[in-house]
Amino acid sequence: MKLSIAQSTELWRLLADPSRLRLLLLLEAQPLSVAELTEITGLAQSRVSTHLARLTRASLVRAQRTGGAAQYSLSAERGRAAELWAVMRERLEDPLSQIDRERAEQVVRARSHGQTWAESVAGRMELHYSPGRTWEATARALIGLLNLGDVLDVASGDGVLAELIAERARTVTCADISAKVLAAARKRLVGIGNVDYFQADMRALPFAARSFDHVFLMHALQYAKKPDIVINEAARTLRPGGRLIVATLNAHSHEAAMQAYDHVNLGVMPEVLEKWLAATGLTVESCRITSRDPRPPYFEVVTALARAGD
Repeated sequence: MKLSIAQSTELWRLLADPSRLRLLLLLEAQPLSVAELTEITGLAQSRVSTHLARLTRASLVRAQRTGGAAQYSLSAERGRAAELWAVMRERLEDPLSQIDRERAEQVVRARSHGQTWAESVAGRMELHYSPGRTWEATARALIGLLNLGDVLDVASGDGVLAELIAERARTVTCADISAKVLAAARKRLVGIGNVDYFQADMRALPFAARSFDHVFLMHALQYAKKPDIVINEAARTLRPGGRLIVATLNAHSHEAAMQAYDHVNLGVMPEVLEKWLAATGLTVESCRITSRDPRPPYFEVVTALARAGD
């Protein structure tokens, strides 16, 4: 079967992903569900589902529902992708595939013992989808505990945070240097009456001192050549007893990733961020690494909470 350059490129791309190869090797042995593949490989469920969708479209994998969750297995169809996979499979062997097969055997044995869904994913529940169980749903439930008063969202982007907190704030002020993203925020938040929008440079905020009860710097510092100046400005706008909430990347060495997202610095170490916060006169209540991306290059996030004096 003759292939064009574009068709050949697409086929090689399909089978050039190591995660997809792991799934194919697992599914040649026995049918497995998305949840089981997630448990075996340690990949996020969303990634497993995406890979399976691509493999299904290429007729390499098929799904069959037998009362419960869909079970995926290798397809018997013969096509371009199947021919290329057959050639690759003859020479493919990797230590990780043996580990995957051993885990698959354990998972299948557990399946036969009639575990509940929660029991089957215990210890890895955050990697598995369950109806309504999302980080957004959890955040919205917890936000109901808050009373935020007047809020300033610095480098607010298209209003994701404002949408989340508007119901628990007296007012929300979105400040961003880009008119385009502020327009997107207005569109997102249409009908929410307690939100204002300002095109502003976070290094020189156009707000009077002591104007806000809470100020958010959510991944804003990555876009500042001198993040300490941004922190000073944010602290200046806090009312007595007000809080500054910061989330930013920990110091890293991945310059290519920085350029791809228009970042202008390589992150901030927790001890440096704490020093900058304390220099403004704020009391630092916490400042530490709180999360780590599950995929390369494994960026870490530093979060900090600091309070203005009464």
